[in-house]
Amino acid sequence: MSETEHHGELVYASAEATVNFGTLLLSAHGVPDEDGRIVANCLVGADLRGVDTHGMVRLPGYLGRVRRGLVDPAPKLEARQITPACALMDGNNGLGQVVATRAMAAAIAMARDFGVGIVGVRRSTHFGMAASFILQAIDAGFISMAFTNASASMPPWGGRKPILGTSPLAVGAPGGRLGPFVLDMSSAVAARGKIRKALRRGQSIPEGYALDADGRATTDPAQALQGVILPVGGAKGSGLAMMMDIFGGVLTGAAYAGNVGDQTKDFDRPQNVGHFFFAMRPDLFVPLEEYKTRMDTLVERIRSCPPAEGFSEVLVAGEIEARQEALRRKSGIPYSRGEIAELQSEASKANVRPLEVYDRPLNA
Repeated sequence: MSETEHHGELVYASAEATVNFGTLLLSAHGVPDEDGRIVANCLVGADLRGVDTHGMVRLPGYLGRVRRGLVDPAPKLEARQITPACALMDGNNGLGQVVATRAMAAAIAMARDFGVGIVGVRRSTHFGMAASFILQAIDAGFISMAFTNASASMPPWGGRKPILGTSPLAVGAPGGRLGPFVLDMSSAVAARGKIRKALRRGQSIPEGYALDADGRATTDPAQALQGVILPVGGAKGSGLAMMMDIFGGVLTGAAYAGNVGDQTKDFDRPQNVGHFFFAMRPDLFVPLEEYKTRMDTLVERIRSCPPAEGFSEVLVAGEIEARQEALRRKSGIPYSRGEIAELQSEASKANVRPLEVYDRPLNA
């Protein structure tokens, strides 16, 4: 559903108002204001970039797990130094966005002093859009990687039982005058959040996204959520998902091999998600200005490649999302009425003022 069609099915909210609303909701559940704003900024940042599956629609689920005692709203986060450039953080079942932001900050601090910084994380929770932490590093001037494992929803290539997660891998590099490189991709054909979004909105999913519980191809999101999501690129996506489980789970001591808790189904235990963060100074091998010039040359050559049939231009990873953000900062973030109703219900339960929404884009 495009944002310029079916206005009756969508409402719009400003980014600033939504961040404030999310922060207040989290505060009502015992989350410190600074941490609540981190989470709200990450969720709204995902919505702004068009990654709606990892935006504010996730907040009711997070709050539900806080209420059940499965997520600590105010965890004590400590990074134990292993070497001068490597640390291990215990997330203490805190909100994943807070844990990940603190972990990436620690990696950046080590990279500033030693050229590189690595932080592994155990006992965390779903951390939302991986690009949030790549952008955090880019804003500080660092090259970075952010990996996480996830609950079992995808079979290894050739199998039909879910063992691997639809784990994202994200990599970023600051640029010069032509902007950065921001790659944030799922190891699945589609993130499971897209399947849930289709279900909420009464839409079908494309063929090739998933198999049902009997191992048959399906376009029904409800059947897909009972079955498995398929890896992108067949064996290649399966290999990437396994790599995420090694870096996020095996190395850090977090859950792995299908044992990560599902935030939507497992209410008898914490998730114990594992993350891995890497930060690096871009001037380790060449001077900074030379690095920026070389990045601009690469970006310029990519963009100037003649478009293939069916394409109007060639883009660099992260450009579509950056354009979407610029648009939504002006027009507002679109939400379905059902999504907003769930958020307003949470506000009512927490005695928080409802989010102000509009029937049309804010600049219409």
